[in-house]
Amino acid sequence: MDSCMCSSNDVPRTGETAAPILELKPVHSPSLDGRAGCETWSVEFSPDGSYFAWSLGYGIVKLLAWPLQDIGRHASSPDIGVLKNPKDKTLDCEQTVWGLAFGPRPAKSAGRTYDANQEALSESVALLLATGLNNGTIKIWEVITGHLLFNLSGHQGVVRDLVFAPNGTLTLVSGSRDKTLRIWDLTKPGQAAHVLRGHTSWVYSCSVSPDCSMIASVCRGSTKVYLWSLRSYTFIRNLGDIRMFLVSCDFSPDGALLATAAFASNWEIDLWDPYTGDILVTLQECSYCNIEIMDNPIRAVRFSTEGLHLALVTEDRAMQIWEMGQEKPVIETEVRRFSNGLCCTFHPQGGIVATGTRDGHVKFWRVPRTVPSLSHLSRVALRYFTSTHQVMALPIPSKLKDILTYRNLQGHQEARCILHR
Repeated sequence: MDSCMCSSNDVPRTGETAAPILELKPVHSPSLDGRAGCETWSVEFSPDGSYFAWSLGYGIVKLLAWPLQDIGRHASSPDIGVLKNPKDKTLDCEQTVWGLAFGPRPAKSAGRTYDANQEALSESVALLLATGLNNGTIKIWEVITGHLLFNLSGHQGVVRDLVFAPNGTLTLVSGSRDKTLRIWDLTKPGQAAHVLRGHTSWVYSCSVSPDCSMIASVCRGSTKVYLWSLRSYTFIRNLGDIRMFLVSCDFSPDGALLATAAFASNWEIDLWDPYTGDILVTLQECSYCNIEIMDNPIRAVRFSTEGLHLALVTEDRAMQIWEMGQEKPVIETEVRRFSNGLCCTFHPQGGIVATGTRDGHVKFWRVPRTVPSLSHLSRVALRYFTSTHQVMALPIPSKLKDILTYRNLQGHQEARCILHR
């Protein structure tokens, strides 16, 4: 693994163009004839932030102890990545890796009461990494040793996305090109998974709500979001019809919002109330940039840990960070015709976003750390346990209800980039 680092560690100020603080490059160069195989389809941090997983193409996953040894240094030498942490591991999955997920994910969301049983389970179970492969297999690895524990079989197509339930258990949800979601209990690896059918095409993305009541999913060529019950393993309903093709989805940390990314000739982010099906906020691509780059797909959207920011990757920009309710990005990268970006993820303690690219690279970006307001913390604490319908039934002023249900942010806005304010 080679890596190179830019010459600055400073966090960009709001409205500035960002530059990566570190770039990891794979050993194998992209194929000259353009064949697939080298893509970084997924990057993930472990729930405690101690490991970073990188699918660097050709069936290889790197497990890197975090922080990386050179993440805090000023350097420009291309050889600074030769120093390796003994905790680092290389996993040979023997198939193209599309999805990554660490588990178990402890229930540590803001406002959640302490559950001694779940906390004990999380601490007693070794940190695992699930890898979703091209042949439909899911491999389960022990992170600390790098040993393969077992395989999960059942999908009949590429396993495109994976996510552990955020409740400290070993419940794993997988989405596949075979048009299904499967729910696995990793404490019983020989037991058949619960299968959720009904997608019209390949499943692109799935997300589990923080209270583990719902799964959201989006599929290829579809303009609707699918909602499923994780408790009864049944279909709940579709959300809307936005007349764009959905590619990514992510629940907010309190579960009160669902972010979706979609595109046609331009891209769009929608923030849904998953309980009512209402779109509360729509963020659309800057029309000036759309003139310059007519076909600009969006690849991924992710909520930050505190729930105030969204990271997104588009064809023309390697990364953008948006704060909810603002009309311009907090930070964004330079416009390029092809950014090669495919995926993104926040570090669980904030301050860093990682993005993966089509040529197998990973870039790390510093992002501002935000101290949430007391009103936001209170809202997150309440909404973790309370549905929109329950909030609306409370004997409180309507203005307070709007804040608690995020309807104070309601509206449609155009994403004004830094160059075209």
